Amino acid sequence: MPLVNGRFVADMKSPRTPDNEEPAAERACDFRPVDKGFTEEMALAEAERCLNCKKPFCVEGCPVNINIPRFIEQIREKDFGGALDTIREDSMLPAICGRVCPQENQCEGKCIRGKKSEPVAIGQLERFLGDRPELASTPKMAPKNGKKVAVVGSGPSGITCAGELARNGFDVTVFEAFFTGGGVLVYGIPEFRLPKAVVKREIDGLEDMGVKFEYNSVVGNMATAEELFEQGFDAIYVATGAGLPKFLNVPGENLPNVFFANEYLTRVNLMKANKFPEYDTPTKHGKNVVVFGGGNVAMDAVRTAKRLGAEHAIIAYRRTEDEMPCRRAELHHAKAEGVEVLPLVSPLEFVADEDGSVCAVKVQKMELGEPDESGRRRPVPIEGAIEEIPCDVAISAIGTNANPFAKKIGGKMELNKWGYIVADEETGQTTDPRIWAGGDIVTGAATVILAMGAGKKAAASITKSLLGE
Repeated sequence: MPLVNGRFVADMKSPRTPDNEEPAAERACDFRPVDKGFTEEMALAEAERCLNCKKPFCVEGCPVNINIPRFIEQIREKDFGGALDTIREDSMLPAICGRVCPQENQCEGKCIRGKKSEPVAIGQLERFLGDRPELASTPKMAPKNGKKVAVVGSGPSGITCAGELARNGFDVTVFEAFFTGGGVLVYGIPEFRLPKAVVKREIDGLEDMGVKFEYNSVVGNMATAEELFEQGFDAIYVATGAGLPKFLNVPGENLPNVFFANEYLTRVNLMKANKFPEYDTPTKHGKNVVVFGGGNVAMDAVRTAKRLGAEHAIIAYRRTEDEMPCRRAELHHAKAEGVEVLPLVSPLEFVADEDGSVCAVKVQKMELGEPDESGRRRPVPIEGAIEEIPCDVAISAIGTNANPFAKKIGGKMELNKWGYIVADEETGQTTDPRIWAGGDIVTGAATVILAMGAGKKAAASITKSLLGE
């Protein structure tokens, strides 16, 4: 370890440690994790690239403000347990965030080393530690304060809020509509990006802290907000997510084997349709699959279709690759696995075969015009340029709308015109002072780490409100 006047100095010539990935041709045939994670040797080499900046912009880029230079310094010193404890002061889900956070736009995007070369692989180092939970200290728990909080939804925002509240001495119950915990982490993100065992490990850790989980419990049906308050809860945190699909609004959208991405991914990720008939959830294994969209969900869907045996797995997007909102790593992985990218097309109509199932999709060819409100150039139809693409499975992945159960939960929460909950950006408190909300049901579809940040802020606000701290 290079030292100058007793102080560590990074080697500015050392290249970024490459990711430890499975060969693309092999991994595209099954659901094994794409990335195997850093070995200890790789983690130590990468930790030595950190400049340990006096003003760490990487921390500013992290939505939960993890002390990144400190945990990397602890890795250098081989104090892996201490490094994991440092992360857990601010984030209870390092094994998850290390895998699915868009670090390139957050912590790594702010890394000083990235200005002239490549940023430190902060996400890989976080995952390296998160995959060694046995090294962490037992979380410090405040004495029980006698207050009860209900958390609605066990996705990243809900479980983050629950964990923070449990540490602060609250009696926390999480109500989850599905039969298992994790929300979008289990139904939305495929096994090859985030193994379900990793999510279960994090849920188990929360149960060890005293958090109670009530599964198959749809708040809004089994109980309203007022009924939860009558049962003795002092506050509610709503984190139901935004799982209602957006429609393409084109003819043939309701044909058999035209799926919404949420349905398709839920069948495979949560209900193990890829292992039918071992598990009793079937799904169509198409040979020619077209996915419409350009975000991470579209990438997850098309890469899943490839693993289910698609000979042609196409991602069709109305703009070009450069405008796709997905992570660059996801696009790179998809193309390496054999996914075909079809830019500048928009669906016009799904065509049925003689059996009534989808057999093709007509698409309108586009060109890019002037920028729209997002700053991206607007796709404009090319008159008369229409093509027909054969497909036996088509998947729509163009976004989501607000979960309608937000309205059914009741209370005095204000919803905006799109059905999302109106909540204070800094505290998460809604227009009902007894109810807080955060994650996608407030912001619309966003990232795991932003949802976690909302859960953390809400937990701090609930603590202050109920305990006067």
